[in-house]
Amino acid sequence: MPRSTPPSLDDVCERALQLPSAPTLLPRLLDALEQADTTIDEMEAVIRVDPVLAGSVLRLANSAHFAASDMRVESLHEAVLRLGQKEIYRLAALSVAGCWAMYETGGYGWEPGDFCRATLVTAVAAEVLAGRSGWVKPEVAYAAGLVQGLGKLALAWSCGGEFPAIRRYRKKHDCLWPEAETAVLGYNHATVTAGLLRRWRFPEMFVAAAENNPPEASMDARYLPLAVHLHAANYLAASFGAGQGEDAFLVRLNAPLLEEWGFTAGVLEAALPEVFGRATRLLRDKLYTGRIVF
Repeated sequence: MPRSTPPSLDDVCERALQLPSAPTLLPRLLDALEQADTTIDEMEAVIRVDPVLAGSVLRLANSAHFAASDMRVESLHEAVLRLGQKEIYRLAALSVAGCWAMYETGGYGWEPGDFCRATLVTAVAAEVLAGRSGWVKPEVAYAAGLVQGLGKLALAWSCGGEFPAIRRYRKKHDCLWPEAETAVLGYNHATVTAGLLRRWRFPEMFVAAAENNPPEASMDARYLPLAVHLHAANYLAASFGAGQGEDAFLVRLNAPLLEEWGFTAGVLEAALPEVFGRATRLLRDKLYTGRIVF
């Protein structure tokens, strides 16, 4: 019996757009964060459209970590003032990632929680590397790390029946995983990620970094710094092994480009303890196993 035709790239993206956890709020928050003159009222107006995020902001503002006194905040305005814009952006990104855990499937050989786990470790790694290099804003690197793997979730959600064919092709041709995806589907997870980010109106540098994976020195110089940081972050996340799927070590590493940007083996190894520490604080006992609930 002939194999059915895989969903088109547009079909996969459209199905992913139906998920209620679409990160449509992140570009708006990022834009607000980029504007030096953004007011507390403007930030509050963006947050208010998402009741779940608004509740999370209030809870965090009243947590022991941020509450310096017994005085509780009861309004979003006060909460934004107490937390600060960057902390709110991190919380928004984390809230979105928590929603994705509900839609994880067995694609890529994932166990429960794996996609969310790998995504968060990648985001933390990108943030750490950006903080050390100074080439990219850490909050931008964190957000980009969080969304750069969304194409995998979309493929697992829409093309689960195609994974056996992808595995067979990869084994038969002894090729890299993205090449097998392209051969079977006509596109790969990086292409899907870029398509989704365009539809969600993310900044073009996010789209370019997702699409050019691994990056080449010849890509648009405006977007190369972020792409290089994400490439290095993916490598660090794979080194941890947390949440990594069957494709983790079946991708190409552009080591010469990483070294050109100062991400030598020694530099990356030196960043591992900080990445591990932050990821552990974030995921606690769920760093390697278990379903993640925020």
